[in-house]
Amino acid sequence: MSRRVPAILAAALLSTVAAPLIAEKMTLAYPDTRQTDLVEEQFGEKVADPYRWLENDVRTDSEVAGWVARQNAVTQQYLAKLPQRDWFAQRIRGLLDYERFGLPRKAGQYYFYMRNSGLQNQSQLFVRKGLNGTPRLLIDPNAWAKDGATALDAWVPSDNGKLLAYSIQDGGSDWRTIKVLDTTTGKDLGDGVKWAKFTGIAWVGNEGFLYSRFPEPKPGDEFQSLNKNQAIYFHRIGTSQAEDQMVYSTPNDPDLGHSAEVTHDNRWVVITTAKGTDSRYAIHVMPLGKDRKWQAQTLIGGLDHAWNLIEGIGDTLYFVTNKDAPKMKVVKFDLRKKTALYRTECESPAKPDDVCMEPRPEPVDVIPERAETLDRAQIVGNRLVLAYLKDAKSVAEVRSLDGKPVQQITLNAIGTASGFTGRPGDPETFYAFSSFNQPTGIFRFDASTGKSTPFALPKLTFNPADYAIEQRFYTSKDGTRVPMFVVRKKAVADARKAVPTLLYGYGGFDIALTPGFSAVRMAWLEAGGAFALANLRGGGEYGKAWHDAGRLGNKQNVFDDFIAAGEFLIAEGITPKGGLSIQGGSNGGLLVGAVVNQRPDLFVAANPAVGVMDMLRFDRFTAGRYWVDDYGYPSNEGDWRVLRSYSPYHNIKVGVDYPAVLVTTADTDDRVVPGHSFKYTAALQAAKAGSKPHLIRIETRAGHGSGKPTDKVVAENADVLAFLAQWSGLSVQKSE
Repeated sequence: MSRRVPAILAAALLSTVAAPLIAEKMTLAYPDTRQTDLVEEQFGEKVADPYRWLENDVRTDSEVAGWVARQNAVTQQYLAKLPQRDWFAQRIRGLLDYERFGLPRKAGQYYFYMRNSGLQNQSQLFVRKGLNGTPRLLIDPNAWAKDGATALDAWVPSDNGKLLAYSIQDGGSDWRTIKVLDTTTGKDLGDGVKWAKFTGIAWVGNEGFLYSRFPEPKPGDEFQSLNKNQAIYFHRIGTSQAEDQMVYSTPNDPDLGHSAEVTHDNRWVVITTAKGTDSRYAIHVMPLGKDRKWQAQTLIGGLDHAWNLIEGIGDTLYFVTNKDAPKMKVVKFDLRKKTALYRTECESPAKPDDVCMEPRPEPVDVIPERAETLDRAQIVGNRLVLAYLKDAKSVAEVRSLDGKPVQQITLNAIGTASGFTGRPGDPETFYAFSSFNQPTGIFRFDASTGKSTPFALPKLTFNPADYAIEQRFYTSKDGTRVPMFVVRKKAVADARKAVPTLLYGYGGFDIALTPGFSAVRMAWLEAGGAFALANLRGGGEYGKAWHDAGRLGNKQNVFDDFIAAGEFLIAEGITPKGGLSIQGGSNGGLLVGAVVNQRPDLFVAANPAVGVMDMLRFDRFTAGRYWVDDYGYPSNEGDWRVLRSYSPYHNIKVGVDYPAVLVTTADTDDRVVPGHSFKYTAALQAAKAGSKPHLIRIETRAGHGSGKPTDKVVAENADVLAFLAQWSGLSVQKSE
């Protein structure tokens, strides 16, 4: 329940943090950045883009590489002198130094799971024969690269567990290479698949697997060219990639992307097709007979609603959907009963615009929509395991396959439950639970008894009871009630003391931000600061309506929600005036860049990480074209005017006093290409936006975030926290 401090008391709690002394001792000289006179007219408005040359790939353009080197040199010189940088590095490393496990996956008699002993750059893959069998190391990615930047991405055992297909990520890129090994001997089988991207791995029995890939890019275009013409291929074990069979593609619509899943009984292939990031899918199915004809049948046409496959049992497929259910529901299709007629294109039309009718199965409701948002569903044994979000917190329950209640799964804390993986007939499922003050623990849920028992629990180096987790609700600009988590030491909360606060947000792509553990955030809390997580519109916390309220023409709501969160933290006496830092990554980096432009007076420091900063050209690189579902089309005048109104690169205010800004990105980010951050930083430095530093930290051999080795995680986050602490007035010495 929200507790508001009376206005007079809130005013008494406010204090102004003294300007950091380091600002008086360090004079920054930014590297010169060449400007061009490039101006383009778009929809009657002239738009300058003087730093477009910074979009070029740092690997192939020596001028961009030189700019990166000069910027990094200035930034590292500054960061190295921050007095609390070493403390944060040491504490983050210490908080990461505990044994942690990933969710087990059962195949045949074998259980596979990830484990990190503590400070390994990459987690290792282990296997056990039987639940209590002796662990055996199967894959150690730490031996793959000297800098630790080559990671084990996805891994999927074959049905009997004797083979394992796994994907390799190098340098943080989204491109993947898939290989196969024999789990009994640990030997690589020599199979290799390249240019896989945004793919799953779906085994067809033990003979091979389905995966998604794009055509091989031209040399030099690997990290920037648009991704089009994704297709699904079947790779048969023991053959070369050249022999892989294309089983599904849409050459007439190259913007469509496809992924494949196979039901546990190998009866059906289910193909999900999407055009962007929005949860609007078409579904095709292929019967898996012995002849392998790969003939697709339309189950759900159009791109209108979310259809997330749960599993198939015989000829019945279960899905989670938002059709007529904005907060999601469970439905099933009986593929034998084609009782509904749908309009479709004729196979042999008499004329081009002929329309025919095709019989298809109709969905039947199993679990109706309810007040909470259905986040995940899985069939385990002969039960449905359902995970819901209630005000961005996890609740879970078990129901029968016909929807009747069986039992609740008790979680006993504010946190996030994830996983619940399994298959029909399995005796158990595994799930992970974590919270802001609780590292991830792995639990086994017995499907027959309904009891949860620990599978792997972390040994803690701190006392979770020392930290208070609150959920507050605040009012945004238009009156919308928005939830926010606030975490701080109990002593700080009990004393109602205003302390430097780090506010984090995302607000996009139907992604819900939920409580979870981070060694980096814990270091900030141990230093005496507070951490706040705002559940902004645009996310998935409250279903489709919440997402729709923060995208396209409603995107300003996201920025208003974040600004209101900052104002709330100050008004409630959680943070002092002059003590509020903000952080966000990817779409959250866009968020930070936009609100800094709109309210530079509200924040004292900011970290926009791997952000989308040029909203007029985002769709021209790699995966950017997918994002039009949330952002709109820059080629459409109505969308363009909205994008132009908040684009961080185009709305920097010249001569206005900005907060301290540390931009972070990476040279191998081929999701949000680093040119976004390069151009934004160059424009910010040229704007003479006050005396505080406006720097960029560019990581090498790293990408959008996944696969980053522990050493790089520690170094980058120590730099970021030391920077934010310096400018928000957080002093480790004072807190001890």
